[in-house]
Amino acid sequence: MRLQRITCTLLLLTNLIVGSINVSAQTSYEKKLVESIKRERNETKQFQRMLLLGEYYKTINIHRADSMKHVLLAKSRVFNDSIRFSALMFSAEVNRLQGNQDEYFRDVVACQPLLNKLKSQEIIYSIYHHLGFYHSFSHEFEAADFYLRFAERIAMKKRNNKNIAENYNFMALNFMLQNQKDSALQYTDRALKYARRSSKQTVLAESFNTQSKVYEHFGQIEISVAKNILASEIAQKAGDLYRLAKYYREIGVSQRSILNLDDAQFYFERSYEYSRKISDYRQMGLSLINLGTIHYDRKEYGTAITHANRAIYILNKMNDANGLGDAFNLLGIIYREQRNYHKAASSLNQALVYYESTGNREEIANCYHNVGTVFQKQKKYKIALNYLQRSVEIRKQFGAQNQLFNTYRVMSSIYKDVGQTELSLEYMERYINYVDSNSIVLAATKIADLSENYRSEQRTRLIMSQADSIERQRNDRIITATKLENSQLRNNFQLYVLIAFIVFGILASVIGFYRWNQGQIKQQQREAEMSQTLLRAQMNPHFVFNAMSVIQSYIYENDTVNSSKFLVNFSRLMRLILENSPKEFIPLKIEIEILQKYLETQKLRFGDRFDFSIELADDILSDYAVIPPMITQPFIENAIEHGQLDTIPNGLIRVVFTKSDKLLKVIIEDNGIGRNAAEMNKKGSAHKSMALNITKERIDNLNKKHKTEGFLSIEDLIPPEKTGTKVLISLPYKEINPSASQL
Repeated sequence: MRLQRITCTLLLLTNLIVGSINVSAQTSYEKKLVESIKRERNETKQFQRMLLLGEYYKTINIHRADSMKHVLLAKSRVFNDSIRFSALMFSAEVNRLQGNQDEYFRDVVACQPLLNKLKSQEIIYSIYHHLGFYHSFSHEFEAADFYLRFAERIAMKKRNNKNIAENYNFMALNFMLQNQKDSALQYTDRALKYARRSSKQTVLAESFNTQSKVYEHFGQIEISVAKNILASEIAQKAGDLYRLAKYYREIGVSQRSILNLDDAQFYFERSYEYSRKISDYRQMGLSLINLGTIHYDRKEYGTAITHANRAIYILNKMNDANGLGDAFNLLGIIYREQRNYHKAASSLNQALVYYESTGNREEIANCYHNVGTVFQKQKKYKIALNYLQRSVEIRKQFGAQNQLFNTYRVMSSIYKDVGQTELSLEYMERYINYVDSNSIVLAATKIADLSENYRSEQRTRLIMSQADSIERQRNDRIITATKLENSQLRNNFQLYVLIAFIVFGILASVIGFYRWNQGQIKQQQREAEMSQTLLRAQMNPHFVFNAMSVIQSYIYENDTVNSSKFLVNFSRLMRLILENSPKEFIPLKIEIEILQKYLETQKLRFGDRFDFSIELADDILSDYAVIPPMITQPFIENAIEHGQLDTIPNGLIRVVFTKSDKLLKVIIEDNGIGRNAAEMNKKGSAHKSMALNITKERIDNLNKKHKTEGFLSIEDLIPPEKTGTKVLISLPYKEINPSASQL
């Protein structure tokens, strides 16, 4: 863990340096926004720029963002529902960042009437997404599931990876609160899958953080810490100080739970510093509470009380009921240890009031447990057992059940003191069974010690190894010097041989590079020639002539609808062919569009006497996957022209794109008359041979260039009857992210 602390310290220093360098840039950007707001005369545009300034403050100064929230809400009342929604959603997000749950939920509920007025799918998604979180937090799990499922359908339909990932995170938390571990982890995995496809790094960080919360909830502390460290690294790279402070504080909580107090204190202090840097007073208060718990664990009660009172002063201004509950809960257990039972009961009572106001049942259960221990200290066992039993009942229904064992241990001790041995043994057995099956605390502590010992042993071995190496080198130098004195001639001869080898190696390298360069030039020439040949081959004059004839016949028949439709498809197809034929690779979605337009044009030409389908496997990203241009078109043309699909009942062409290992496989199937019948009907096979040869040559060049084993095969679709044709084209699978290539 010391290595992690050193790494985190370096990250903090780096961030502070970068932050100081960027202060002028941030100030300049802020000034530009403020000046543009003052100059703008159009009220709608002025509001939108104020909203942009508020979004900027969310990343650098939470306090200013909170001030902007009130201004935007007041101004939005004179605008339309869409702008009103933007202000409410901004306010909701700021309130959520500050932990003001009441106002957050009030804003979300205020958005609900807008569902019937606004038709934007993005707005509907946002409302349902936050309503799902609202009902989940209120433990109305069925209502939460309804809203989140509805939001999921919208996000999936829009293929918005960011929204999908965010919604799956909320669904995972909803299952977590119901203590459904498998479902919760399943949805965190889904969230990570879509977050990796999103361009927003903060979404990926939040997905890892959600997974960390789930593992922590079910007692798997080591995995929880590992996931939160990943989230922190991503937030660090994105410069997101709010999330970095939040994740560090959560890591500190996990470290404290496995008794790594030094590491926990380190993370809490870093969290406080990051929060202070962006004026996030809520997280500053929570970090102070966490630091207070460390001093409580060390029995430094005076310092712990000071931290708790500072936190209360800050959180009172923020209206953070849950945070205030945590602070008073800490004071309660401190006063309990100081045997000031009146103050302990008063503080815990105050904590309960705050937790009840937010419906935070998990912390209510924790508070009942602490109240029970206060009465235990006073030997008021009946009252103590009453509070402890209420804590158990709440945790069984709502909370993290891994916390039950602490309560069982206290109840066992009380039953022992009152002489109820059987009940004492029963609860002790429950406690021991849990500890045996969930020894994460002991295991994590041992792993930390073993890791530290291992690193220490590694350092010792490294020092010894270096000392031995230095001694061996000194002896070797002595021996070498002696040999040099006795065999100067032999060494000179070796030097000459070495020089000769070097000269020979240089000459061989030059010749090899020259041959390689010539091969590359020839390869490029072949590709260029083949590209031009392909362009001429694809621009089939016979097809163009037939297309023009069809358009002419529509015009003669005064069929303006079909002629216009045919001409639009045909012109778009020609543009796509001319623009993309010279390229080595084009996006798969462009290739699919070319095929779509080509087949639609051919259908119009033949009076819809055949049908087609184009299918894409789920694991292929059509936005990023690329393919050599129009490598499939010659075979589709053969299927239509020579397979005589227009004469076959239910004529069908099926094109399927799949991925296997590192290859993209394209399957082209038609239920035409078959290859044998087509050969008998054709006068010659020149066109087919040309398409076949061009495609094979293209695949051979791709195999050489990308070290793959692509191929082309053609067979009968129904071998016994020798009807239909199936073409399989295997190509290297490549993905190119357009946004990444521009950076």
